[in-house]
Amino acid sequence: MPIVVRTLFFAAYRDLLGRAALDVELPEGATVGELVVEVRGWGHPFADLPERPAIAVNRRYASPEVELGAGDEVAFLPPVAGG
Repeated sequence: MPIVVRTLFFAAYRDLLGRAALDVELPEGATVGELVVEVRGWGHPFADLPERPAIAVNRRYASPEVELGAGDEVAFLPPVAGG
């Protein structure tokens, strides 16, 4: 049974994609890493996202191996620069 996760894009990623959020359908048991591969596989401009971006699941940093569940909120977090 597929699951749907809410995917959020911040700052430079939001600007790159021209959107702040979208819902993504994945197979049950999908991981953060599989979500990234799915989204990047949609072609330009999604393919321009990094292969291993910083990701937060439900507001906690998550590794690519973390399994996702229905209704999870997944945020793509761009690098932060400043001084």
